[in-house]
Amino acid sequence: MTISSKRLLGGVAAAGLIVGLAACAPAPEKGEGAAEGAADFVPCIVSDAGGFDDRSFNQLSYEGVQKAAEELGVELKQAESNSETDFGPNIESMIGEGCNAIVSVGFALSAATVEAANANPDTDFILVDDAADNDFDGNKDADNVKPLLYNTAQAAFLAGYLSAGYSQSGKVGTFGGMEFPTVTIFMDGFKQGVDHYNSVKGTNVEVVGWNGETGSFTGGFEANQDAKSVAQNILDQGVDVLLPVGGPIYQSALQAIKESGRDVALLGVDADLFETDESTKDFVLTSILKNMDVSTYEAVMSSANGEFDANAYVGTLDNGGVGIAPFHNFEGKVDAALVKEVDALKQEIIDGKVTVKSYLS
Repeated sequence: MTISSKRLLGGVAAAGLIVGLAACAPAPEKGEGAAEGAADFVPCIVSDAGGFDDRSFNQLSYEGVQKAAEELGVELKQAESNSETDFGPNIESMIGEGCNAIVSVGFALSAATVEAANANPDTDFILVDDAADNDFDGNKDADNVKPLLYNTAQAAFLAGYLSAGYSQSGKVGTFGGMEFPTVTIFMDGFKQGVDHYNSVKGTNVEVVGWNGETGSFTGGFEANQDAKSVAQNILDQGVDVLLPVGGPIYQSALQAIKESGRDVALLGVDADLFETDESTKDFVLTSILKNMDVSTYEAVMSSANGEFDANAYVGTLDNGGVGIAPFHNFEGKVDAALVKEVDALKQEIIDGKVTVKSYLS
């Protein structure tokens, strides 16, 4: 997927906009039944290039809109993108279907979404993972776009602390698909969590693949040989916990782990990999969750009920928008004292006693 180089700076440049909007924007209200006239409501969704079966952010967002459609008793319209050239035409096709609310999944769809929103002011647009500020002036570019954003650094901080405590080798690793803020936010939080563990425990657990400023990237979001090679390079440096950030690239990481013959734990992102991909069940320690299914559902229901709020939503540990998954098959492998420390750390982050830095905070 080819994205404008400006998108690299988008997350940071839009931070002022996000924080300002989020300060007055609570999580979308849960629907309490369809409002009168909602039977004519048409919810729609357009995927990023990963497709709706990516076991990640496209799939989670789809499940949220699907749940809303089922609850409302209406038909969901959808358009699956194969490349970035599909974004604009797919959004236009949804407008042609008479959609009342259109969910665009992923920052790559931001420009096309803003253009369509300005041309169709009576349609509600819900944009996942982007602030809709394509000129980076600190202001949202269309009044009828609701950004859904997730401060995953907070949850990744917990995963980093957990990984540092779990590691026997004293080395944990991470790599990403492409160096965008929505990718590196996971890596930033992960490293901060490891650093916090070292500070608390007086240890020196090393993070391979990300130094806080730059690191290892595959150049895309596909499960391919490039992703596998990056994973193998990190594994060769002795890590025993690995965090791949970028949708399907975890599949390449899993293959590299299996071929290594070593006892290496995998961390998932976005969805709970243990639940979405059976092949990971013996390998996944936990997953860093972005509860996009919940926030997309609630935003669509608000639109259907005539209560659409276009202010940005930012998912946090406090409002349940982000979190970490259960340990599942690793439950007995994680020291009970470490589990208690992670639980306590979550509350300390919520209470502001521990600060997690990201472009959203």
